[in-house]
Amino acid sequence: MRHRWCAASLACGWRFPDDWPLPEVDVVCAAVARRGGVDDAAPALVALAHARAAAGTGLEETLGDLAALHSVLSAGVEPADAAEPVASVPDVDALPTRLLRIVAVAWAEIALNEVTAGEVHDPLTGLPTMAYLRTRLAELYRQAARDGVCVAEGHALVVISLDFDGGAVYLRPAGMILGADVLRDVFDGGESHAVLGSSTVVAVVPRSTGVAAGAVRLRRELTERFAVDPQLAESGSARVGVMRLPADYDGACRLLDSLAKR
Repeated sequence: MRHRWCAASLACGWRFPDDWPLPEVDVVCAAVARRGGVDDAAPALVALAHARAAAGTGLEETLGDLAALHSVLSAGVEPADAAEPVASVPDVDALPTRLLRIVAVAWAEIALNEVTAGEVHDPLTGLPTMAYLRTRLAELYRQAARDGVCVAEGHALVVISLDFDGGAVYLRPAGMILGADVLRDVFDGGESHAVLGSSTVVAVVPRSTGVAAGAVRLRRELTERFAVDPQLAESGSARVGVMRLPADYDGACRLLDSLAKR
């Protein structure tokens, strides 16, 4: 299957044969063999799409590669015929919509992160990026050092973490947009908002504004907003937490990095 997939991908327009093999390709092959088809191999396809984007492969080639895999599996080629040439050029338009969305969204997650790493605002949610939040925290820690106080005494980090079933990762952008909207609605004063990675949004909130009450309202509104969309309610969840800020700026940066990897 791997050999025919590669051949079909080249026929579909993959430009550099040496760039096609990746460890994630073997993961997809194993998942397809284990589950009996590509429809139930969503987590492996997401991992491959992430790897393709990280390697600099464009969306057109990534979707063409998916179409190649789909065409090979649809042909039902027996092992004895594995070396046979590709009968026709795979058609991206023939891909099932669900597979197309899963892979396109996964590719975009990494590609957007690469593009916006140095930007001030995230194009999906409209929230400031981690680079901005680092700058804001540096200001808070400098002010606290000058005043001889601890940043954690005056501020807390409110975190919204989104989680989706393996086959519903295409819902993540909608969930992130919703989470960002609720965060802005609840903390609509001088709080510092930011998006961290692909599944987390946060706010640095002054304790004087009632952090606990704000977190309770955040949970309630997220639950209500998720319930409006049956797909989000069934396949997604949002966790709200209040975290104590570390004693120093370096520790705060490490905390942001760990949250961004969720």
